Amino acid sequence: MIFAIEEINNDTILLPNITLGYKVYDSCATPALALRAALTILNGQEENVTLLKCDEVSSVHALIADAGSTQSIAIARTVGTFGIPVISYFSSCMCLSNKNQFPTFFRTVPSDYFQVTAFVQLVKHFGWTWVAAFGSNDDYGHLGISTFVEQVTKVGVCVAFSDFLPKVYDREKILHQVKLIKRSNVKVILVFAPEIDLSFLVEELVRQNVTGGTLGWAIRRSDVPGIKQFLVRLHPSKYPNNAYIKQFWEAVFHCTWTPCNDTGETGLGPSKQECTGQENLKDIHSVFTDVSQLRVSYNTYRAVYAVAHSIHNMMLCKKGQGPFTNKTCPDISNLKPWQVLHYLKEVNFTTAFGDEVRFDANGDPLAAYDLLNWQLDPNGNIKYVNVGQYDASAEPKNQLVIQEEAIVWNGGQKMIIESKCSETCLPGTRKGVRAGLPICCFDCIPCAEGEISNETDSVDCFVCHSDYWPNIRRDKCILKEIEFLSFGDTMGIILTTLSLFGACTSMAVIAVFYYYKDTPIVKANNSELSFLLLFSLVLCFLCSLLFMGQPTTWSCMLRHTAFAIIFVLCISCILGKTITVLVAFSAKYPNNDVMKWFIPLPRSLAVFLLPSIQIVICILWLILSPPFPAKNTEYQSVTIILECDVGSATAFYCMLGYIGLLSVMCFILAFLARKLPGNFNEAKFITFSMLIFCAVWITFIPVYINSGKYTVAVEIFAILTSSFSLLACIFAPKVYIILLRPELNTKRNVMGRPSSNIF
Repeated sequence: MIFAIEEINNDTILLPNITLGYKVYDSCATPALALRAALTILNGQEENVTLLKCDEVSSVHALIADAGSTQSIAIARTVGTFGIPVISYFSSCMCLSNKNQFPTFFRTVPSDYFQVTAFVQLVKHFGWTWVAAFGSNDDYGHLGISTFVEQVTKVGVCVAFSDFLPKVYDREKILHQVKLIKRSNVKVILVFAPEIDLSFLVEELVRQNVTGGTLGWAIRRSDVPGIKQFLVRLHPSKYPNNAYIKQFWEAVFHCTWTPCNDTGETGLGPSKQECTGQENLKDIHSVFTDVSQLRVSYNTYRAVYAVAHSIHNMMLCKKGQGPFTNKTCPDISNLKPWQVLHYLKEVNFTTAFGDEVRFDANGDPLAAYDLLNWQLDPNGNIKYVNVGQYDASAEPKNQLVIQEEAIVWNGGQKMIIESKCSETCLPGTRKGVRAGLPICCFDCIPCAEGEISNETDSVDCFVCHSDYWPNIRRDKCILKEIEFLSFGDTMGIILTTLSLFGACTSMAVIAVFYYYKDTPIVKANNSELSFLLLFSLVLCFLCSLLFMGQPTTWSCMLRHTAFAIIFVLCISCILGKTITVLVAFSAKYPNNDVMKWFIPLPRSLAVFLLPSIQIVICILWLILSPPFPAKNTEYQSVTIILECDVGSATAFYCMLGYIGLLSVMCFILAFLARKLPGNFNEAKFITFSMLIFCAVWITFIPVYINSGKYTVAVEIFAILTSSFSLLACIFAPKVYIILLRPELNTKRNVMGRPSSNIF
């Protein structure tokens, strides 16, 4: 401070013809003495004045005070009432930014708020999620930790524990804190405390072989030209009223200004000699003369210049353009503290070293820190290496700059330390919080079937789109395989073969019946309906082929409607044959009028009337909600089954219900006619065929609903089975007689009673 004042007084541009004076009080780092000093200043007393250099005793216009936040709080509360500005060079408590409580307080050191923010960004930068925090047991430590915990938890970092360092050595407390560190497995500890408070804990950690590296935020340093020369020229004779110089001299040269006693020893002990005043500071290399780390001192330098520039700006005030009542300017010869306060709020200048000095609305400076790394030099001494910067006034992405390759941890290690409660969850897993522990402590749980996570430490897994499925690692969605019953599949080949075989067999029977159309057995079994039934069976077999191949809009509509109409046509033919048998064998006389209703043409019309009802159902189905191609992902996770959705389930079951109704009617009538006379009474064969037919389709419905991938195959199987049952049960006995037992193919045998050697 004295150096800066003398430099300003020798400046011909800044405050020309004005000499700054100063008073120095020692607060002894205690709030009580700091407050007493402030009251002494306000009362105009000179009690406890350690250093005084003013040509005339005058009022104090500004205070450069204090180093500690607690002392500054006491001073600022007291002098704030009188409008006296207080500029601190090292009081960083964020509470001092409250202008309602401290309206005249300024500082050249950044608020702890920015230090906390810098710590949070540092933690984020290195990816630390499991940290501990220690603070000094004072305003600085308590507010620092509470703010840090509040901010760091917002970015997903957990604080394993926080505690406060004792101001005086407490072994039990220190051992407890070391135990906490070991038990929590924390590798990163954030500290808000001065070195003297931290030393007890560090010494115990070293004793227990708990080691690490150190990073710390430091106030921006500067090289002040001339300060080294100023320091080495200091001499008690030059400042006779400055008690600090004498103390400084005694500490550096290990001597005393106290006269020797009668025994020839100094008053402070036999090991010290009397100071002669001939000692030379240029020959000494110590922390007192080391100007390589001017940080707090540089803040004091800037504080003095801030006051000087404020007064200089007053001198530049033009008459009638002043900031006070009636636009008056302050009287330089009779300055008031509140006038200095006004100009101090708006001061804005750049030092000779390029640093901008100004205060925001809270009295805080531009916040900037150097990131220092404690490193050992070859001689085993600690050196501070600048490995980064934090500048709160920069763009958010450029506020924190770190040279990671320059950081050295314990033992010369270059690798960045990791501090996590749990290992990182890889893609394909999600975090599962452990009960009773912070969110940073978790287990990695594999994603459930059908879900993936593609980021590390994912909180949730998400379901793939319906067309996709997770890969083996469940870290990405891959396109599902497309499946449908194709002609090239093994099952498709088998079903196609059976369909063509059934169609060919039916056509072969048609050929046989046509060739033997004039034989009694063909005539006796209603040849017109037989040919129509055989033709319908050919269509039934071929209709199953529509159910194979990749579904399209037209194939979906055609396969269901064709199947519905053709099957009703088959059953209508069988029903017609059954009614014919009943009427033929129930008439008492050959010329009974009942038979006239069953001559060929009216009977054919009746057969075609029943399918027309099914045709109406199908037309309504296609108009209202027709079948359409759909992707089925319900039954197979890794594949998409292409199938035909029936559209209207009501229409689909109406179609099946109508087929079932006709089948049941046919079965009942055939069952009633099964014991009528005649060797070739078709009723018994129709009964057996319809029994198989109904059993197949009754079984088909629940299997169809639950068969999933094999729905189409089940439907084709039902069509083929029922078609083969009709072909085999109704026509196989006749073909057997026609081809292998022609002697039985006579009118007498057909009209006679059944014999024992016939089916």
